[in-house]
Amino acid sequence: MDVAEWLRGLGLEQYEPAFRDNDIDGKVVRRLTAEDLRELGIASIGHRRRLLDAIAALRTAEAPAAPISIPIAASEAERRQLTVMFCDLVGSTPLSTRFDPEDLRDIVGIYHRCVADTVARFGGFVAKYMGDGVLVYFGYPEAHEDDAERAAHAGLAVIDAVGRLATQEPLNVRIGIATGLVVVGDLIGAGAAQERGVIGETPNLAARLQALDRPGTLVVADSTRRQIGTLFEIE
Repeated sequence: MDVAEWLRGLGLEQYEPAFRDNDIDGKVVRRLTAEDLRELGIASIGHRRRLLDAIAALRTAEAPAAPISIPIAASEAERRQLTVMFCDLVGSTPLSTRFDPEDLRDIVGIYHRCVADTVARFGGFVAKYMGDGVLVYFGYPEAHEDDAERAAHAGLAVIDAVGRLATQEPLNVRIGIATGLVVVGDLIGAGAAQERGVIGETPNLAARLQALDRPGTLVVADSTRRQIGTLFEIE
């Protein structure tokens, strides 16, 4: 891995000399901690947080938890634990008054692609686009032991990635995450529109949590918080 190119991709190329002078290569960067970043002279909390999220993504890509594939017949339904993320674009109504429909469609499309590409790095599955909202599952169709942790990392990465999009108007999101038992039910719809119905309180809770959130922040339910433990700083 080219560390200099990686830093440039994060928009943090100013730290390239510090990484080079301290012999930090592609293998070492995956083991860096918050304390290491401080010793490198990275004083900005925001920059340290961005680097830690990117390092976590490298670790996930390098050694992902073993997936557990659970095939479901079309006529069956099953209970399973799911971590659900609901991501909402802040200020979409004012945007609709400032841009014509085609320009707004392009902006929302860029936002949708950004969210989808970002959550995919952490094993997230985009279940549905609902206007300016995006519903993401962690634990379906493949389950991992660390789905709640993956969702939290993905949420922080989405907030950062959307905030750095080069759109005509700066974009911001609110994110809610909840974990719980759901019933994955029969197939709904047909053809390309066919989807697996998920029934339970968890998706609704994730949506309600993001509505209580401040722009640019992430709220997790107690059920998710218990699973991620002390891996994150939670207010």
